[in-house]
Order: sequence, then structure tokens, then C-alpha cells
Amino acid sequence: MPESYDVIIVGAGPAGSTSAYFLAREGHSVLLVDRARFPRDKPCGGGVTGRAAALLPFSLDPVVEDVVHRLEIGLSYARRFERQSEKPLIYMTRRVALDAFLVEKASEAGAVFREATKVTEVELRADDVVVKTKDWTGTSRVVIGADGTNGVTARSLGCAEARVHLVALEADLSYAAVDRERYRGRAVLELGAVPGGYGWVFPKRDHVNVGVGGWETEGPRLRSHLGGLLSGYGLDGAALENVRGYRLPLRGAGDALTNGRGLVVGDAAGLVDPLTGDGMYEAFLSARLASRTVVDFLRGRTDELAPYAEATLRAIGPLCVASWGGKRAFDRFPRLSYSVARTRRAWRVIAELLQDGGEPESAPDGHPLPLFLNALLAATAGGVSRPYRQELRGVLGR
Repeated sequence: MPESYDVIIVGAGPAGSTSAYFLAREGHSVLLVDRARFPRDKPCGGGVTGRAAALLPFSLDPVVEDVVHRLEIGLSYARRFERQSEKPLIYMTRRVALDAFLVEKASEAGAVFREATKVTEVELRADDVVVKTKDWTGTSRVVIGADGTNGVTARSLGCAEARVHLVALEADLSYAAVDRERYRGRAVLELGAVPGGYGWVFPKRDHVNVGVGGWETEGPRLRSHLGGLLSGYGLDGAALENVRGYRLPLRGAGDALTNGRGLVVGDAAGLVDPLTGDGMYEAFLSARLASRTVVDFLRGRTDELAPYAEATLRAIGPLCVASWGGKRAFDRFPRLSYSVARTRRAWRVIAELLQDGGEPESAPDGHPLPLFLNALLAATAGGVSRPYRQELRGVLGR
């Protein structure tokens, strides 16, 4: 007889484990499965913004390796400026530790964790969901897909019809080969280094993480772009360790977030910021919103999961529209966009988007940017952000 749970969550990354934590804490039976054996690493810059961390009801201190208070932004290795904040901007972690920590939190809350378990099929039925692996079959009242950009759940639910991708290449450099004091407490971003993206240097406990990311078409040139970043900052390419590439999924306008008794969160939903490539805030936020809707569904307060999709688009949609505009602006007019970004007024916006603002889920009724900056981004975005703007208008009722 198949195992039965209130909720089966496929994928134990940040979105999946956080969903499991919230649901188990509410007293529901939760099975969290992942194809890997933990602890396992994932290619990722590992930065958790203060705003993202504020969505969690527990501290990430046990897995934080550096705390960023300074942001250094360069343009094409020719210009550079720096801004500083008294409040933390980014908590630097490594996914091998962060993901294991979040799984532990979910388990402590009461979730059952099953590792080294690859889900092969998800079948929606009228009264339940069937989740199959090679060795066992389980049923649940709800399934949550959190198995990332290449997972089976989004495809099974029909929630990845219009998705596009960014690509990235990253590596580690030990402090034996890098000046630790140069990068301690400082995140470095190099704009203009890659079409559709940027380069970065992020500090960790015993190394820096370096990488480049951009449009999917830049995939064949990522190694060259990474070489340019290393050269631009005087870093030794021969000392690179753990070089790895990956894709970043971007949700297409109109892509469903729910289907029947199933929904998707985090990367599985394509909830990655198109400008920054950050997905941690979106992972924690979508997990939080999904768990609330699932609890309401399981307790008979709603008869569908659609409220999760509306709540997610209402919370993330304005920033998504603005981010597409910013991405196009930096691609088309990098010098002008850079000049705007270095103004004090723009820095206040950037800092607010990174820091714990006290109300991490609140979304303004429109674009969260000053009018002068929003006008620039909207004008340069062209048709790229138009479908997202139309979708958002439908959610906001205007």
C-alpha cells in the first residue's frame, strides 16, 4: 500500500525545505524527498540578502561565513564605486551547509526527510496526488514541486511552458591565493562583463567565490568571460577550484504556478530575479506563501491552490517588471545606467531591496523604484517586460 501524507515536497533546496518546515510546524504530515544524499553542494553564489533572511523564523548564523556591509560595483573593468551600509546587506553562505541546515530545521519541525530518492513521476488525481520513484509510491493531498530548473514536477504539472534561462559559471579561490582583507565583508559586482549579466566576487570563510552569468546564448563564452573577470581583478586563474556551470530559470509571463493539487516554488517555479539572478528571496517567500495556502486548503478554508499564485505574483511581480527593465537598461545603455546606479538616490533603493526592511513580504502597489529610475527602466525594457506588466495589472485589478 502506498505511503500517504498530507503533503509531499519534491526537492530539498531552500524553497522545499522551508516549505516543509512551515507545514510541519502547523502539524501536517510532510514528506520531503531529494534525489541527492546530504550534505550535498549546489552551484550558487550562496548570498542570502537581509530581506530574504527576514522571511525565516530562525537565524542563519550557524551557516553564515561572512556578512557583507560593503557593495563595490564596477563597469567594464574601467570604473568603480563603493557604497556601505550599517545594516547587513548580504549573508554569505555555502549551499552545502545552508541546504543541510534547512533540512535539519524541517526535520526538527516534524517533516520526514528521505534522501537519495529520485522522483520519476507525479500524477494528479481528483482526490490526491501520486508520487512515484524507482522503489516506492506515495500519495498526498498536495504536492509541492521544489526540484529546481531540471526537475520533474514543474513539467508534470505543466508549469514551465514559457520558461527562459540565464547561464552562469563559477569557481572558488582559496585565501591562500587571494588577499582576504581586500574582500572581507565586501561583495564585488562587475557590470558590463557579460551580456545580460555581470561578474562577481563573493567572500566566504576560507575562500572567495568568483563567477560570471548572463544570457543563455553566452554559454559558449562563459570561460572567456570568467578569465576576463580574473584578469580584471588580478586573480590567479591557475588556482581555481570547483569550477562548475549551471542554468538559472526565469518564469515566463503566464506560466502557471499551480495545477489542481500541485504547485511549484523557488527555482522550480522559475522565480529568479532577472536582473540579479538571485533566487533566495523568491525561494523563501514562495515557500512561505505556498505553505499558507496549502494549510488553508488542507483545513477546508479554500478549495483550490490558486490563491498562492495570486499572492506570489502580487508580492514579486512589481520587482520582476522593474528588474527586466533594469536588465535591458544595462544591456543597451551601460554607461548611463551605471551613472544612475551610482547616485545616492539609487543606492537607497538598492539598500532597501537588500536589507531587512521589517516587512519583507510587503509589496508596493506599483514599481518599488523612484520615478526617474522607473521611467528609464520602463523605456529601455521595450517589449520584454510588457507581458509581465499586463499579467501584473490583471492581478492588481487595474
